[in-house]
Amino acid sequence: MAVDLNADVGEECGQDAALMRCISSANVACGLHAGNRAVMRETVLLAQKFGVAVGAHPGFDDRDHFGRRDLHLSPEQITALVVQQIEVLAEIAVNYGIRLQHVKPHGALYNIAVRDRTVAEAIALATASVDSALIIMGLPGSELVVAARAAGLTAAREAFADRAYRADGTLVPRTEPGAVIHDPDEVLARVVPLARRADVDTICLHGDTPGAAELALRIRAELQTANIAVTSLSAALGNQRPS
Repeated sequence: MAVDLNADVGEECGQDAALMRCISSANVACGLHAGNRAVMRETVLLAQKFGVAVGAHPGFDDRDHFGRRDLHLSPEQITALVVQQIEVLAEIAVNYGIRLQHVKPHGALYNIAVRDRTVAEAIALATASVDSALIIMGLPGSELVVAARAAGLTAAREAFADRAYRADGTLVPRTEPGAVIHDPDEVLARVVPLARRADVDTICLHGDTPGAAELALRIRAELQTANIAVTSLSAALGNQRPS
């Protein structure tokens, strides 16, 4: 078995260099909810150094709330916002001979696209218009995964090591107690069962979670003990059954 291990980086949380030693895909903040061009360049170079695939992590232009508040934009505005952010990162990456692998919306944008077809379609349209080879990450069974496939894109189904789930498979909102799992032992106990799910291609560890770098190292060891390889997203997609 194999699974991709991704993390949100370029958000100036101080753990990126250590995380890059453990992950296989990096979701790089594109300068609106966090980061800037200089941080993006530094993060892309870190990913290149450690052989980590680079993806765009576009979010709402709401730095004060770290992109975790719904700005109620129209589908056209969302498409333009996502295109802008992917293109900025792609321009930086190509200067170092890197082509972006994937797109993973950030924060509120991601969570809205789980249930809102029009928002999901706007994100898929934006992604396809920049590069039809880009993979979109989304929750299994989400509108985002459906929209990506309808747009002719590959969708990677994502699970979260450090986030609590509701009974319907959606994430517990960060406004509710227990939404983020801080106990490393609890996170580690979840990782192997998540990786073994037929509808999971990639597992996320948030780069802004305290102790994320050390936790990523322990997650890799846990997966290795279970004979689950941490590999590229393309390889992980080839090792999973479509839902």
